[in-house]
Amino acid sequence: MSSSCIDDCVMMQEPNCLERDKAWLMAIVNVTPDSFYDVSRNVDAEAVMRRVEEAVAEGADIVDIGGYSSRSGAKSIDLEEEWRRVELGLKAVERLRSDVVVSIDTFRSEIVDRAYKGYGRFIVNDISAGELDEKMIDVVAEHRLGYVAMHMRGTPQDMQQRCNYDRGVVTEVVEYFDNRVEELVRRGVERDAIVVDPGFGFSKTVEQNWELLSSLDILSKRYRVLAGVSRKSMIYKPLGLEARDVLPATLALGWEALRRGAQVLRVHDVGATRQLVDMYNYVKHIADDRG
Repeated sequence: MSSSCIDDCVMMQEPNCLERDKAWLMAIVNVTPDSFYDVSRNVDAEAVMRRVEEAVAEGADIVDIGGYSSRSGAKSIDLEEEWRRVELGLKAVERLRSDVVVSIDTFRSEIVDRAYKGYGRFIVNDISAGELDEKMIDVVAEHRLGYVAMHMRGTPQDMQQRCNYDRGVVTEVVEYFDNRVEELVRRGVERDAIVVDPGFGFSKTVEQNWELLSSLDILSKRYRVLAGVSRKSMIYKPLGLEARDVLPATLALGWEALRRGAQVLRVHDVGATRQLVDMYNYVKHIADDRG
């Protein structure tokens, strides 16, 4: 087993490593009042604790704690408010004494530094791949943390005005990660610690999201991939539904993402997706055994 910061991550209670031969389930823990899927919003310590307990009980491998809403057009908040929210999630995991892996959804290096000094190692889930905070990459490298680098143009406030891909969204996203991963490695982040996220719904139209999904195997042959498609507009808009109505379709896209090589699914609905991930791992194991 590799000793990289993803494969040997130490999160709170010595959690399981993220083995490469199986799919992993990341539970969204939004400590925000304005995330796009209103059912997922948790705004106080009691609600956050309930959400973390529920996610762990339903079988999450990773809990992804976020205190800054990255939905299109979301208002920016200051660092201290984001830290207050993130720490609610970290304290909830600590009180639960679970071996679940922790991820922090932030683009601010100060949040990462505070969390590391107060709670130990975790995975950083950065929507900007280090481009919104010039210190982020160095902090991740210094603390030897796992790192999810997502593709996005601009900021959550203006990203949907940046969907023009002259050479095609797939070509440009793949090229972006080829260049960005080399930069991360050059600055000290271990290559095996890096997971890439194509950023479904970030600086992409509905049609561009579907192009990326249909070509996800191009990325997964190069890198470990996280897919975050849960209840997003690429699902509910074509169906003429709302985010709360598309769990079956979300599960279908989760399976397709795994089939095309994604290793991590980031989801709102842990229990239902746990069955999907377990079945996918089972089918894959049977297929591998048969050669």
